[in-house]
Amino acid sequence: MMIFGNNRDTLRQSYFDAWKKANLQQPLTALEQQIVDVIALHPEYHSLFEDSSELKLSKEYLPETGESNPYLHMGLHLGIRDQLATNRPKGMKALFHKLINKIPDLHQAEHLFMETLAESIWFAQKHNQAPDDAKYLNMLKKKIKSL
Repeated sequence: MMIFGNNRDTLRQSYFDAWKKANLQQPLTALEQQIVDVIALHPEYHSLFEDSSELKLSKEYLPETGESNPYLHMGLHLGIRDQLATNRPKGMKALFHKLINKIPDLHQAEHLFMETLAESIWFAQKHNQAPDDAKYLNMLKKKIKSL
């Protein structure tokens, strides 16, 4: 789902705008509330949103320099939450319920699903193909079983 199109800076600006509106106690759309909820879970990112300078919007986060991309991390949270809300692929909700029976911390449980989602996306991109829902669900099942 492309919420904001494929413009990285527009997507990143939406995080800044939602956080600013929340701090000003302005009404939020449902999506902005989701963004704010995810940012709130990550105090390590709060300083990033103090201002929306061009530098912060355009910064490259390169794994080879040891940097993790906070926008990617939060985007994966939002992606998992969307998958759970829509139960897509079919069976996501049931798997997540199995996981939270083993890991009651919802944030930690989301992280396990996020790792698997990222791995599934990476594999699809590497092989120039669409993500395979059945393979993704099987990966999740295996991770849950191994806990």
